[in-house]
Amino acid sequence: MTLRFTRPVLICFAMGCLFGTVVGQKPVPNPVLVFIGQQPFESGGKEFTRYRFSVHNRADFPDELFAAAPELPPCGTNKNASRTWLDIFDQRGKRLNGFCALSKQGDLDGIWFALEKDVIPPSWVYIELSDRKTGSKYRSNLAETSL
Repeated sequence: MTLRFTRPVLICFAMGCLFGTVVGQKPVPNPVLVFIGQQPFESGGKEFTRYRFSVHNRADFPDELFAAAPELPPCGTNKNASRTWLDIFDQRGKRLNGFCALSKQGDLDGIWFALEKDVIPPSWVYIELSDRKTGSKYRSNLAETSL
C-alpha cells in the first residue's frame, strides 16, 4: 500500500471511532431521552403509575436497528425479537423495564416504566440501546421523572 492510499483509510477509520458506530451510511448518535408524563393505570387489582418517555432524536436511528432478528437469541418465547433491545435504568443503574420487540424508530416514542401508585420514582433515568448484531451500545442522557 502506498502512503497516498493508506492516509485516507486511516482518516476514515479514525472518524468512525470518533463519531460512533455507523449503520447504513450515517453514524448512530446517543439517544436524547425526554420525559413525556405520568399515566395512572390498574392491573391485577393494583394501581400503578406509568412514567412515559420519548427519544427526541428517534429519527436519527435507522429502522434497520429494529428489524426482526430471528438469527439472534430470542426474547423469552419471541423468536423474532428485534436486533436492538432497549433497557430503562434508574440513575444508579437498576433496570426498571426493557423492550425487545421494537420494530421501527417511531417505537422510541412510546417507552415507559411503571411503579405501584405509592412508590416514589427515581429522580433520574436513562436508557441504553443494545445492538445485538454489532455489540454496540448507545446510552442516553439522564432524564427527570417529573415535569
